[in-house]
Amino acid sequence: MRKPWICAAVTAGLVIALAGAASAQQDPNLNSEDQLAPSQTTQPMPGRAATKPANAAAKPPAGAAMKAVVCNGPFSKDSSNLKLAMVFDPKNVAFADEEVSGSKVAASIVYPKDPKRRLEIWWQNSANRSGLYLILINGQSTWTAPGGMKLGLTLAELEKLNHKAFKLKGFDKDNNATVSDWDGGALETITGGCKSGVTLQPDPKAAPDAVSALSADREFASNDAAMRQLKPKVTEILIGY
Repeated sequence: MRKPWICAAVTAGLVIALAGAASAQQDPNLNSEDQLAPSQTTQPMPGRAATKPANAAAKPPAGAAMKAVVCNGPFSKDSSNLKLAMVFDPKNVAFADEEVSGSKVAASIVYPKDPKRRLEIWWQNSANRSGLYLILINGQSTWTAPGGMKLGLTLAELEKLNHKAFKLKGFDKDNNATVSDWDGGALETITGGCKSGVTLQPDPKAAPDAVSALSADREFASNDAAMRQLKPKVTEILIGY
């Protein structure tokens, strides 16, 4: 324990030192320009004012910065609704049941209230929503799929990503054309073991007769002149295992 006289001596010394500093600052022998103003004695040390704690800015959730689907992490084959919630925050993951060929498929929706960040995920195991089966990018979603694929791409842009032309089925009754074979291009193999599926629709201004002429029971090259004339664009991307 400190002795009282030591504390008193220290206190007295501080008082004397401060008094001496104040006296020196107002020395009558100094010019007014050379004297310190009282406010200057309370200025912070250089560099202190701009210093902020290292953790002053809160870090965003891990999933907030994700803009691309990759075949690992929350999008790996062994993922689950629980893993999605851990990455994207439970408030950003909702349950859904999709109707497929007369039966229901358990699904999770990431960012269900934000059309541009929305991502739909189907599960193999409905009971506990685990075992990733399919990821759907559609609507207004701005997510990027493996290989750089995204909604709105043209045939020419897909060919550039694939590094070559590919094959696709013609348009069905809903005006959907689907990629049938990447023909050995870059988009055929995805790191992580995923497979991709792409749906395209013709320009809304395309003549109905020209669309129906390229029927779904036939296969066409992506650089086919008649197909290019319809200016189809990507409207849905599926990533599955």
